[in-house]
Amino acid sequence: MTSSTIQQPELGAVGGVRWLWRQLTSMRTALILLFLLAVAAIPGSVFPQRGVAPIRVRQFLDANPTTGPWLDRFGFFDVYASPWFAAIYLLLMISLAGCIIPRVAAHWSMIRASPPPAPRNLARMPVHQQVETAEPASDLVARAAELLRHRRFRVVVSPGGDSVAAEKGYLRETGNLVFHVALLLLLVGVAIGGLLGYRGTVIVIEGEGFANTLSQYDDFHPGRRFDESRLAPFAFHLDDFDATFVENGPRIGQPDSFSAKVTYRPDPSAQESEYDIRVNHPLRVGGTKVYLLGHGYAPTFTVRDGKGDVVYAGSVPTLPQDSAFTSVGVVKVPDARPEQLGFNVRFTPTAPQVIDPSLGPASTFPEPKDPRVYLGAWSGDLGLDAGIPQSVYQLDTSDMQQLGNNDLAVGETWRLPNGAGSITFDGFVEYGNFQVTDDPGRALALVAAVLAISGVIVSLMVPRRRIWVRATPEAPGRTLLEVAGLARSESGSLVEEVAAVSASLTTRPTSPEGEPS
Repeated sequence: MTSSTIQQPELGAVGGVRWLWRQLTSMRTALILLFLLAVAAIPGSVFPQRGVAPIRVRQFLDANPTTGPWLDRFGFFDVYASPWFAAIYLLLMISLAGCIIPRVAAHWSMIRASPPPAPRNLARMPVHQQVETAEPASDLVARAAELLRHRRFRVVVSPGGDSVAAEKGYLRETGNLVFHVALLLLLVGVAIGGLLGYRGTVIVIEGEGFANTLSQYDDFHPGRRFDESRLAPFAFHLDDFDATFVENGPRIGQPDSFSAKVTYRPDPSAQESEYDIRVNHPLRVGGTKVYLLGHGYAPTFTVRDGKGDVVYAGSVPTLPQDSAFTSVGVVKVPDARPEQLGFNVRFTPTAPQVIDPSLGPASTFPEPKDPRVYLGAWSGDLGLDAGIPQSVYQLDTSDMQQLGNNDLAVGETWRLPNGAGSITFDGFVEYGNFQVTDDPGRALALVAAVLAISGVIVSLMVPRRRIWVRATPEAPGRTLLEVAGLARSESGSLVEEVAAVSASLTTRPTSPEGEPS
């Protein structure tokens, strides 16, 4: 028969589904998917994420106008909510469930089964000891059963009464299963948080407040099944923001502490309470947490138009560009007359002594020791009436005319050319960048993490092993005692355990009077 005449059996639809299911639920596939999940999470640590640092995402897109939009299309700035990450995540959950459920059933049957009987030739076991004794075989078997029970072995005496089979260490496999079940529960907890929870970011300036409503967020990411009624009705007011930096030594300029002192109400009818939000010390309101992600400066300006009327008075948040908090922002004045005004703002907490002609002014220290603003003024049409959304951090100058550039210290005023008005740098305030999160799966994920660690510890610390004892009568008054052991994994204690059992059995028990019994 030639190979061309060999016909392979057809799987059919049912057979194909079964084959796919076996492949998906194999431990090899689960490990591959776990590896893929780890690889898929790498972009989440390489690129800034909208849920954690929306300002940095905006800066990255501005700095990379070619590659940035493509990365955004593929979800690299929101990795954990992307379809491809969710697909790997769901396949891993299905694979783990398919692996674990049969193993749990098999383990349940195993722990209820009796230890296997003693092999015919105990000398072939990895650990084996034998000794001759004058004690009767039946007494040795009874003592061996009692001794092994005392050592917490599961013991079965053979029907003929000549041997004992004992097994111990079932918790090793139990710990292994607990770890895998906990891993599945961890995935479920994360999935619950992703479906029902939410996270959002908001910038709050000193002296202003925040109420937990959708309209108050600068950036909001709800779960797939998020309901607006889940928003806790709390509000807080940023009373003071304090940031300190190292002023000398090798770590000069690095942050030392951030602290946001707030007054909050858990609900409108509750009394106000004070809290100090710091890094890794969020404000907790029910199941919602308010984290402090960062901070920045908001220069305060007063703008007058050509008629001398005050058309703008307030603070504008600026985005830090470097570790010394050189920050940029925009002031838009649509109510100015005769033409609308716009200003590009560059704020330096500590103004430089010398300005680099190519890089421009850059702060020399992150604390406000010599604050100064560098302004670029424009007049014309801001484009706000076109109905096209604009970033609050960008100025559309396509229909505007540049009026000039100037720099101001606190309290100074710049009178704009052509009678367009004036702008006064009144000072600055600080702001806090907060993230508000609600994760209903957090408790389940925490329990699962504790179970996973406990399961790993148990599976590593508890060795699975079996011990057999056989007593065979030989010459009259002589009995051959054999003790053998087998471990399911490397266990250095098996040799000592077999030796201890053998030594205990060859030591004749004594009566209360001191004579051998």
